[in-house]
Amino acid sequence: MADAASRLSSLAEQVLGAPLPVRLRAWDGSQAGPPGAPTLVVRNRRALRRIIFKPGELGLARAWVAGDLAIEGDLYTALDAMAGLIWERGEDDRTLLQALRDPAVRAAGRELLKLAGPPIPPAPPAEEVRRHRHLHTRHSDRRAISHHYDVGNDFYELVLGPSMVYSCAYWESFGEGATLEDAQRDKLELVCRKLGLQEGQRLLDVGCGWGSMALHAAREHGVRVVGVTLSQEQAGYARKRIADEGLTDRVEIRVQDYRDVSDGPFDAISSIGMAEHVGAERYLEYARQLYGLLKPGGRLLNHQIARRPQTDESAYSVDEFIDAYVFPDGELAPIGTTVTQLERAGFEVRDVEALREHYGRTLRQWVANLEAGWDRAVRLTSPGRARVWQLYMAASALAFEHNRIGVNQVLAVRTPVSGASVLPPRTRTWQV
Repeated sequence: MADAASRLSSLAEQVLGAPLPVRLRAWDGSQAGPPGAPTLVVRNRRALRRIIFKPGELGLARAWVAGDLAIEGDLYTALDAMAGLIWERGEDDRTLLQALRDPAVRAAGRELLKLAGPPIPPAPPAEEVRRHRHLHTRHSDRRAISHHYDVGNDFYELVLGPSMVYSCAYWESFGEGATLEDAQRDKLELVCRKLGLQEGQRLLDVGCGWGSMALHAAREHGVRVVGVTLSQEQAGYARKRIADEGLTDRVEIRVQDYRDVSDGPFDAISSIGMAEHVGAERYLEYARQLYGLLKPGGRLLNHQIARRPQTDESAYSVDEFIDAYVFPDGELAPIGTTVTQLERAGFEVRDVEALREHYGRTLRQWVANLEAGWDRAVRLTSPGRARVWQLYMAASALAFEHNRIGVNQVLAVRTPVSGASVLPPRTRTWQV
């Protein structure tokens, strides 16, 4: 088994059709690959078995979460180098079968099987969710939200910081000086300004998280807020914050599905980082429900991650790693699809603002928070859960930075029959 790294590096080149862009260190201490590059550490032969029995992204993710794979050196550089060669190839069982038609690839596969040890598929890590078809029923949505958000409020405090805002921050400029807390406060204020909140109005905050938007709107703008979430842990945390600030007379937090809200009308609705959970089949229902809850002239601010459109939209599939470990049942849509669905529901879309670069910067700060508090994060959750979040946030930061995904704030109005939107002639001021 001597010099396993050289053997692995050679086999990887045969299978992938290109040399690995990172250095490789195997369980026997051997190394191969470009000197000075980040190092992919294969800690044991079980990592190979995970990749053999589940080729592509999910097999690699299982090995990472289980601790069978690690990266030494800059994580972003390593992920960026490997993205086009591995994660973006779209490898699955069908593409593997096609590749195995090549005799050289088949020979490399046989050699890899010998190197991997006993041909027994390892069990998936405990952090993996058993995935179901994306039905987006009330029950399935509650289960998915619980998996993602009921990890422990202390863990989220460590990652997100004191703001407890789990969506991209907003920097007036990308110069030095502004902290993550400043930028999250500015994002909440940006949402309030777009909604035109005024004292005494009613705001519905859909997917209210730990209550940050509800608190900011009530404290700074004097509105009355109903916040809804499916997470018991989020609701308990938000209610305590509200009580501590003496705002229980202005803010109500409910554990409630947005589809069950029936006490409109509201003057404004904010939906920040929630619509990604709705699902394509349910999106028009979501848009119509929010439209029906607004007063004529009321505004919706929909803050949502978007993917790039595909030539064949029917070929879109949910990212395996994120579906299994991060956001079960989460789905992304192109911004054009979102705007179309909002308009089909009756909304007049008045403004779309892209904040893609802001999310890349936000995620890098969350990763830094996690890594600075790594030992505590592991104690609060598990080693596997901490690795899930590290990989998910770092890879997502790169995806935003390279325009593979984006995030947009869509301002839409339930325009009355008269056609008066009650919006200023120009909603934004551009800076040179």
